[in-house]
Amino acid sequence: MDLEALNRVIKEFSQTPHGNTDYDQDKLFVRGEEASEFAPLRYLIKKIEGLKDAKGLLKAGFVMDSFELFGNDLFTEWYEKQFSKKLLRKIVKEVTLLQLPKNKSIFGAIEQVHKSYDILRDQQIILNGKNLPVQLGEWYAKCVFGLEQRKSTSQRGFDFFLDGKRCEIKVHWADLSSPKGVKLRKSLVEMSDYTIIMYIARNFMIREICLLDSDFVLRKFAMKGHTLFLKDPDVSPYFFSKSNKHIEKVANPAALMKFSSPNFAMKLTEFLGD
Repeated sequence: MDLEALNRVIKEFSQTPHGNTDYDQDKLFVRGEEASEFAPLRYLIKKIEGLKDAKGLLKAGFVMDSFELFGNDLFTEWYEKQFSKKLLRKIVKEVTLLQLPKNKSIFGAIEQVHKSYDILRDQQIILNGKNLPVQLGEWYAKCVFGLEQRKSTSQRGFDFFLDGKRCEIKVHWADLSSPKGVKLRKSLVEMSDYTIIMYIARNFMIREICLLDSDFVLRKFAMKGHTLFLKDPDVSPYFFSKSNKHIEKVANPAALMKFSSPNFAMKLTEFLGD
């Protein structure tokens, strides 16, 4: 992917109003190098050689963000200027922005957070602080698999989708798994097509990934009650470090390698290549 050419076309599109086109009805927009510049993916496919769909951008490191969930005042300003109309609620609900994250800054921030957590734990100020690891693990999953987020009709806030199928993402934050296994809510697994377990080490890097069909999880691990426990010995054959069964679902191999622990990254090279 020629990012310079991509950014150049996005800049050119943003410099000219397009009120007489139907691009205002598009659902996928790509942010350029400048935070205030965007272009419809449909337009970019026409202009960028080799770009056929969103998967090409995901492989290049872009991430899909639901506009309704995260908002973006610059996009709203750009849209209304470009198309000479208000960004209506019915459009907002459908818009997804493809954006290239600043991985160097993110990686540096993760290192600083890890150091800060160590200090706060040593001083017995915090015991875990799992909210951050959970959100970070979900972001990792979104980057690695190119997941789409949509606002949920339930109280969960939002749902993840892989190739149009709903995913349940469970983040497990520890250097070692509990002997009891990873705890899942049965009702959430029942609502999903895939179950993705992101194993995040204490230093906030990915130490393992497991992607399972939710039907398989329910058949193999279902028991009385509302909780499922997936023990490592039972699911380890499906770990990404041991199997390439679902490796084709990785949309962004570079992000997977960058945010993986060194040990995990070494094991992944067998399936992803150097």
